[in-house]
Amino acid sequence: MPASRLWRDTLLTAVVPLIWGSTYLVTTQWLPPGLPFTAGVLRVLPAGLLLLLWTRHLPQQQEWPRLLLLSLLNIGAFQALLFVAAYRLPGGIAAVLGAIQPLLMMALLWGLERQTPRPLVLLAACAGLAGMAVLLNAGNARWDSIGVLAAAGGAVVMALGMYLARRWGSSLPLLALTGWQLALGGLMLLPAALWLDPPLPALSAANVAGYAYLSLVGALLAYGLWFRGLRLLPPVAVSALGLLSPVAAVILGWVALGQRLHGWTLIGMVTVLASVLCVQLASSRRPARAG
Repeated sequence: MPASRLWRDTLLTAVVPLIWGSTYLVTTQWLPPGLPFTAGVLRVLPAGLLLLLWTRHLPQQQEWPRLLLLSLLNIGAFQALLFVAAYRLPGGIAAVLGAIQPLLMMALLWGLERQTPRPLVLLAACAGLAGMAVLLNAGNARWDSIGVLAAAGGAVVMALGMYLARRWGSSLPLLALTGWQLALGGLMLLPAALWLDPPLPALSAANVAGYAYLSLVGALLAYGLWFRGLRLLPPVAVSALGLLSPVAAVILGWVALGQRLHGWTLIGMVTVLASVLCVQLASSRRPARAG
């Protein structure tokens, strides 16, 4: 792939974690409180149905088992674990645990495809994890065992879902594949929203705008670009781009909510950005294979 096209695709994919970094701000400022699973359903299900109505492609019969598993991993299970972690952990610990995703992807590629990670990629991923801990000051936060398991589980299911989506491929066009995963994942979340969340209250204009943003921008646009990146870019590089999400959240908190940026926060941010850049540069080369 030409270098110019590679970096264009990388920048387009990097838009996704920047969008996802705005989720906390939108959720806390525009959405009614105490409805985590409902927010997940309203985020992904309408976006999935819109894409299905637009594309009108059915999966082949033999693709259904894989499609259901991908929908569970990438959307249903990930969203559920994400919200459990968000409600039981400070954001710092949840984000630091999510930052292990590039390392998990390297482990999957090494264990299942015998792709030995390049030392620079491994070092950069570890630096990104350390930078995330500094950025979010997670060291002084309170640990909750269920929240920790949920956050770690979320990183695992997303890494596995990304790996399988890349390895299996699909006969479906990109937007149809995105729509099916969003719709099926939203249906999988629906029982939790009905049984565990209180009823949806009367919505204000701000509430409607918040849900619309999360669905149209945070799901329909973002997941379309994300799955496109998975098809075109090295999987470890895509995983590392996810570290941009909490960086965007910190910057938005500073700009929109007046939250202070301390010296250690800036050091952590620079470390994370340098880590992401190093992973993109190093993982774009042909991977080495073991023995």
